[in-house]
Amino acid sequence: MVLVVALVFQDWLVSALDAPVLRTASTVFVAVCVQALPFLVLGVLISGAIAAFVPASALRRLLPRKTALAVPVAGVAGVALPGCECASVPVARRLMQQGVAPAVALSFLLAAPAVNPIVLVSTAVAFRDAPLMVPARFLGSLLTAVVMGWLWVRFGKAEWIAERALRRLPDRDGTSRWVVFAETARHDLVEAGGFLVLGGVFAAAFNVLVPSEWMETLGAQLVLGVLVMALLAVVLALCSEADAFVAVSMSALPLLPRLVFLVVGPAVDVKLIALQAGTFGRGFAARFAPVTFVVAIASALAAGAVFL
Repeated sequence: MVLVVALVFQDWLVSALDAPVLRTASTVFVAVCVQALPFLVLGVLISGAIAAFVPASALRRLLPRKTALAVPVAGVAGVALPGCECASVPVARRLMQQGVAPAVALSFLLAAPAVNPIVLVSTAVAFRDAPLMVPARFLGSLLTAVVMGWLWVRFGKAEWIAERALRRLPDRDGTSRWVVFAETARHDLVEAGGFLVLGGVFAAAFNVLVPSEWMETLGAQLVLGVLVMALLAVVLALCSEADAFVAVSMSALPLLPRLVFLVVGPAVDVKLIALQAGTFGRGFAARFAPVTFVVAIASALAAGAVFL
């Protein structure tokens, strides 16, 4: 019925929707979803592989028994997952369901999209004239992941996470591992994909509602520039593999606000908040995202003080 109505009123719809603002918003929406979807698929494939082929006992043996020591190990392990934040959410949930401590899984969630080789290489290519941005981004992002893991060890509560995310995987005796893999990947993709679309809608709306001229007034105001770039990283929802090229184009700003942009973006943005809310529950996202935002800014400033 919708298709028939669209065909009947095609000329009117084209004239009504053919506006520059809507064209820009649709371009941003498609760009966010298209650049994130391959890595989301990668994430759910890894998630399915963990559920089907990796015994829970093997995961627990690979990590130190003490959670506080396992947190930095999980942060460094993020180097091994070449994806964006969309890929790390389903993997983090699967780790929790395999019995890995939430603090360890959350550290991996924050580190993987920011310290993997693809992100570091793209940052090096984008900032050819400022090579110290690469170690600064690595340190700031890793510090964010480790600090958030330790904060969860100290203050986090299991009831803040939705029960479905902590529910242990059932024994699947007699079920083909490939069937388990396919079912798990399909379930995670359908669930996470909807929230990715929601995050893309928010990012598109921001891009067309906020005038670009506002950015020109931030060059001489370092503190305001840091805060605005941090907020911009949240609402633009760029993929971590592409955000360095956006940051380097903002040449009117000093390096430090742009570093904050690169560290905050992979740790907390609108699509990631939506994915976390759908995966771990809205109560978790309401607590985790604001704290991550503050810790990421502080970590970026600390890394900037060392390298920049």
